[in-house]
Amino acid sequence: MKEGIHPNYRDVVFVDQSNGFQFVTRSTLQTKESIEIDGKKMPLVKLETTSESHPFYTGTQKSIDNLGGRVEKFRNKFAHLKK
Repeated sequence: MKEGIHPNYRDVVFVDQSNGFQFVTRSTLQTKESIEIDGKKMPLVKLETTSESHPFYTGTQKSIDNLGGRVEKFRNKFAHLKK
């Protein structure tokens, strides 16, 4: 790679704010915060949600069909309009 034209690609710590889950990966993100892990000071990026807390990945996602029969109630209400 040419010197001076690429962003600094380094290890960065990402923290899930909802549950405290941390993971380290490489990134070019710029941040003002840092954290020390294993005696090494690394940039810190705070996230609102990650795969550890998102309902789709944790299996707690709700289906519209399972929300107390709302879909069935709608279908019954407007069944007479069906041709």
